[in-house]
Amino acid sequence: MSVSTPAPAGVEAAAPDGPGRKPTITRDDLIAAALRLLGPHRSVSTLSLREIAREAGIAPNSFYRQFHDMDELAVALIDVAGESLRRIIGDARKRAVSGRSIVRGSLEIFMERLRADDKLLHALLREGTVGSDAYKRAVDRQLHFFAEELQADLVRIAAAQGSRFHRPDLVARAITRLVFAMGGTALDSPPAQDEVLVEELAQMIRMLLRGAQALSRE
Repeated sequence: MSVSTPAPAGVEAAAPDGPGRKPTITRDDLIAAALRLLGPHRSVSTLSLREIAREAGIAPNSFYRQFHDMDELAVALIDVAGESLRRIIGDARKRAVSGRSIVRGSLEIFMERLRADDKLLHALLREGTVGSDAYKRAVDRQLHFFAEELQADLVRIAAAQGSRFHRPDLVARAITRLVFAMGGTALDSPPAQDEVLVEELAQMIRMLLRGAQALSRE
């Protein structure tokens, strides 16, 4: 028997329609079913259509009413994951009052979600390395959105401090890729290492920021 997992923000699971298969199914139901099947050793790319249909309580053919194939479902899941995480980290950035607190606050939120068994975040971290080309493009698109939002923050912070960053677009891209790469490493590390990892990441990011500020003065 599957353990019931709450649907992610923006994804509402359909109410059961009694025993047996549901007469109707939505895209969000299928995404929620896929999330329930994910785990430490299960990425989206390892799931089968029949597994997801069974978890959602539908006949396999009903899957095609919502998605063309598994790739399309995985891309939709990754999009939901990216939107959810950007919203959480965006809230943390809005509460921050300086560049230092933005870095630290964002990293701490990131690690909190990682350790809370946030399957949406796990999907983002794993599919970029083990998924199909379609999955990897979807992850790249979400990382691009993260970098765009971070770039806007960097420009805003620099203006408030009377300074600027050299190529803030590249700085934002480098930070985004660094954090997600280290996040993938953290998935396979014990939680006891989180504090050290966050501190190391914070120092790396500060080095990038200070280097970009120095280059802008040359």
